[in-house]
Amino acid sequence: MLNDPRSHGLWEKTAPAAPKTTALQGDVTADVVIVGGGFTGLSAALHLAEKGVKAVVLEGVEIGFGGSGRNVGLVNAGMWVMPDDLPGVLGQKYGDRLLDVLGNAPKLVFDLIEKHKIACEVEKQGTLHCAVGKKGMKELEERYEQWARRGANVELLDAQETESKLGTKAYASSLLDLRAGTIQPLAYVRGLGHAAIAAGAQVFTRSPVTSAAEENGKWVVRTAQGSVRADWVIVATNAYTKAPWAEVRAELVHLPYFNMATKPLSDSLKKTILPERQGVWDTKEVLSSYRFDQQGRLVFGSVGALRNTGVAVHRAWAKKALKRIYPQIGDVEFETEWYGKIGMTNDSLPKYHRLGRNVVGFSGYNGRGIAPGTVFGKFLAQLVSGEITEADLPLPVTDPKEQSFRSLREAYYEAGAQIAHVGEMII
Repeated sequence: MLNDPRSHGLWEKTAPAAPKTTALQGDVTADVVIVGGGFTGLSAALHLAEKGVKAVVLEGVEIGFGGSGRNVGLVNAGMWVMPDDLPGVLGQKYGDRLLDVLGNAPKLVFDLIEKHKIACEVEKQGTLHCAVGKKGMKELEERYEQWARRGANVELLDAQETESKLGTKAYASSLLDLRAGTIQPLAYVRGLGHAAIAAGAQVFTRSPVTSAAEENGKWVVRTAQGSVRADWVIVATNAYTKAPWAEVRAELVHLPYFNMATKPLSDSLKKTILPERQGVWDTKEVLSSYRFDQQGRLVFGSVGALRNTGVAVHRAWAKKALKRIYPQIGDVEFETEWYGKIGMTNDSLPKYHRLGRNVVGFSGYNGRGIAPGTVFGKFLAQLVSGEITEADLPLPVTDPKEQSFRSLREAYYEAGAQIAHVGEMII
């Protein structure tokens, strides 16, 4: 997108075409205007349209341009925060409610894919969170106990069982989450766009919002060449938020994350690497992740930005790290490479905001955008259509609060990832 091969990489190369859209021209009216054409915005549009509510989506670039079209494609349950910690942060009511909602969120994703026949390379064999060292083993033991106590379909695997699932001796143990899976994320978000339009929603791309103001009891959201007048506004821009709701961006610290995809591996290699096609990530602070795409490419990623010196550093590290995990793979060449920005909150939990009268939104997915974004979009549709109230949401209302030293911390994360990867190559 925007003639940048490092924005969406493999996903743009292999995703089915997006629905045909145009930029907003002139003035239109709707019940709800949704700003952002990613998982949250298009899920909200789809669920609203299915209720007969007139929804208009304004996307600044193209469907899935932000984090929705750049991520690894792991459809995970829950958040990074340990399950038992959520009630302590949010209170018992919201903590338990959010755990239940996010624990079941992958099912909504898979149900929508099946219902709307979205071609997005879906794999439902689960994901594997892999332990590095004794500290990682302890973390997974605690995470397993806390999820299992809540009845989640998870299994704690020892080193031998982990090796049989992954085809490597690199990890001490793993947590298999059978609620989860993988998808081609850009294909999925484009599929949501197709489904929303088919249900009656209007989607305009290349239409960044320039202003929003109340006029005679309605919201008027303007772009360069038009406007939408509506009763409600849903802000669904997350880490890529710009004006006029800059306070959403101010609450998030950007963590860069890149992915690199090999050429399709041989049939013999594919039999020895992830034979059941789970998605994988590890317990390291500067974590790594990998999964197969449908054509047998291994998609390998980690924290870091593919710009300036980061391009050479992360590419060299990825080649060495992948060969260390799977010696049989030999010297790999990456066919595509890309990166994006993860929006991190101060407590690693998502937020629900009321940004004005009848202006609402969720943000802060902390690297867990697919399932939470989809389910939160559905909640927003239920809220603005009057099906539920704010008291029924899985998160309380909070005011956006700017994180301190944001720019400095973002620079630190980008530089720190390079330092960490250089250090691993020296060892």
